[in-house]
Amino acid sequence: MSDFTRAPLSQPGWQHWPGCLFALAIVLLTVSGAGALFWQAPALDIGDLWTSRYLRSVVLFTLWQAFLSVSISVLLALPIARALDRHRKFVGRALLLRLMELSLVIPTIVAVSGLVSMYGRQGWLTVAIQEWLPSLSWNLYGLNGIVLAHVFFNAPLAARILLQALESAPSTQRRIASQLGLGSLWLWRSLEWPSIRPVLPGIVALVFTLCFTSFAIVMTLGGGPATSTIEVAIYQALRFEFDAGRAALLALIQLLICGTLWWLVLRKGLNTALIPDRQLVISHARPDAKGVRKLLDSGLLAAFGLFLTLPLLAVLARGLPGLADALMPSGFADQGLQLLKATALSLGIALPAGVVSVATSLLILGAKPGNTNTPISRLLETSAYLPLIIPPLVLATGLFLLLRPKLGIASEGLALVALINAMMALPFVMQLLRGPLRNLDPASIRLADQLGIRGWYRWRWLHWPRLRRPLALGLAYGTGLSLGDFGVIALFGSPGNPTLPVLLYQQLGSYQINAAAGTGLWLMMVLLALFGLFNLVGRPPTKSQGLQAPMPNQLETSDA
Repeated sequence: MSDFTRAPLSQPGWQHWPGCLFALAIVLLTVSGAGALFWQAPALDIGDLWTSRYLRSVVLFTLWQAFLSVSISVLLALPIARALDRHRKFVGRALLLRLMELSLVIPTIVAVSGLVSMYGRQGWLTVAIQEWLPSLSWNLYGLNGIVLAHVFFNAPLAARILLQALESAPSTQRRIASQLGLGSLWLWRSLEWPSIRPVLPGIVALVFTLCFTSFAIVMTLGGGPATSTIEVAIYQALRFEFDAGRAALLALIQLLICGTLWWLVLRKGLNTALIPDRQLVISHARPDAKGVRKLLDSGLLAAFGLFLTLPLLAVLARGLPGLADALMPSGFADQGLQLLKATALSLGIALPAGVVSVATSLLILGAKPGNTNTPISRLLETSAYLPLIIPPLVLATGLFLLLRPKLGIASEGLALVALINAMMALPFVMQLLRGPLRNLDPASIRLADQLGIRGWYRWRWLHWPRLRRPLALGLAYGTGLSLGDFGVIALFGSPGNPTLPVLLYQQLGSYQINAAAGTGLWLMMVLLALFGLFNLVGRPPTKSQGLQAPMPNQLETSDA
């Protein structure tokens, strides 16, 4: 076939090389950041780790709070997932599942403001409980608040992934268990534990990494130097003490701990599902879903639903007056204008980050060959998981040290923030796209081959109808994760030109409670608007054309 009649982008290289180049760029960028840390680390004697009481306490507290957060989150997630698996038809189940899925993208600083409204010194729940128990001593700030916030974010995520694992149990085994009338203990031993055991190490690693690298929660609820984590110590060393050597040393410690954990998980080839899917599973009646068990499960799910809902309702209740004040003509010139400027800046960072994360994910997934033992396959797989191994603030610290003399103008720093945010969203977006991209039915592929549909036309008529909705969802996740970022932007951003999370943090720090509540509500509205907009974009047209097939409703859950 001559070049004039060949379909655009039908050369095999167009499928492989762009993804390989992007993967190589991610690896080089990460190695450069890590190399800058090694370059700066000798400035501080490593013996200070043992001699410095501050450094030792920071490392130990980071490990301790992460251990507590992971333990409580997973121990809470297990009965929640089992209760949801036992009862699949109760009213409000779909709403509770959607609420649990949102925990990944709810801006941390917004949820923290809701937790403060409930559990703070003047929180309505704290005040109500102290009227009944005056002797109760409760302080949200410190270890209590950090662990509570981590459980708020990570327990629903862990429960949703565990539920996905439980629902993946073969229907034949479920039917046999139902016919035999197995009790709860035997169902656990024969059906549930074999289903969740493969995903449990990945969940623990994911939640531990999220808690270990937590920044916004510790900054707002830490309460002092005694409850400072490595991420906060890195930020303070760079922004206030200008001690690059100490920041590099702490970043290396964090990199060593997180990298070792993920290396152990990935080395065993364990399931590393990061985002729950929305698979609809055929329901089989469970013999242990009746009587007292049903009452206990109902109470547990109701309490968990309130635990997740009430802080968000508090944001809504307290945010409406503050948002109204900001948007009224009397307050618009100052507060409202500041809010709109922060919104424009946040979207200016988040939208490119979302687009880059989706495009990069698509190219890397499309470039991966069938043989997983080739160097190219290992390069692509490594680039997909590097953002999990390298925490964002660690990477940002390395790049900050590397580019420090050349980051002259603010736009360069913001571009770097968008790039790092896109990298951090990469594992989650790839999880969304991997299944729909590779689960094409063989009949459609054979038909496309017989018709000679290649290159751009193959993408247009074969892939696009199936990927339209996952791409829109991936774009929403990538944009939403960047929109709520309060780690990297705190390092590279300017206090005089804040994004929405930074503005909210500044208002909380200056005790502008009403304004902070309004900003938090506005941030949530922007996030929901983005998800709604992308949902509309991803909705398939009414009249389908070409090689259409049923939309995939299942995401691949295993490590590819």
